Amino acid sequence: MARHGAAGLSLREVAREMNLVSSAIYRYFATHDDLLSALIVDAYNDLGAAAERAARRSRAKDPRQQLQAVAGSIRHWATANPHEYALLYGSPVPGYEAPQFTIEPATRVTQVLSDLVTVAWHDHPHATSDRPELAMRMSMFELAALDAVMPDVPDRIRARALMVWTQIFGFISFELFGHYVGSVRNATAYFVVVVDECAALVLPS
Repeated sequence: MARHGAAGLSLREVAREMNLVSSAIYRYFATHDDLLSALIVDAYNDLGAAAERAARRSRAKDPRQQLQAVAGSIRHWATANPHEYALLYGSPVPGYEAPQFTIEPATRVTQVLSDLVTVAWHDHPHATSDRPELAMRMSMFELAALDAVMPDVPDRIRARALMVWTQIFGFISFELFGHYVGSVRNATAYFVVVVDECAALVLPS
C-alpha cells in the first residue's frame, strides 16, 4: 500500500514478498477485495482500540481533557500508520464496496466520542435546551440513528458532535496529506486549539 496505494494492492505481489507461490495466498483471500476488507477491519479495530484506551485512561479528567486525550490518540495513530489511515479515510478504492461486517469496527472510534458527549450531558442535563426553530434544521439528520448512540442529548449537540468528528478527522487528513504546509507552523499546538474549540461546541460549559 505504501508503494502503490490500496487500489494497486496485488495479491500476487503480497505472495512474492512472503515467499509464497501465488496460489497459496488465495487459500486465505479469494480476491483482492477480500484482502482489502481484512486490512480495513484490522485498521478500524486498531484505531478504535487506541481511542478506547485513551478514553479509559482519561476517565477521571474533565470532559474537555478527555476529548483532548481521545483526539490526540487518534492523531497519534494516524501519524504512526499513515497508509492505514489513508486506506480508511482517503480516496475510495475504485470498484470496491465495503461489506456489511466492516461497519461495526468502523463505528468503534465514533462511539468513543458519542459516549464522551453523552456522559457529559447526562451529568449536566439542564445545561441547555433546543430551540423550536432548530426543528427544521434537524430534518437533514438521521436522528433515529443518533438516538441510539447519544440518547437524551439535545438534538443540536448531536448534530454538532458530527461536525466535531468531521473537524478532527479533517485536521488529521490535512496534516497527513500536506495541506497545512506553509500555513501552520506548529501542527501539534494548533491541533490542541482546534480540539478545544470543538469541545466548546459539544460539551456543557
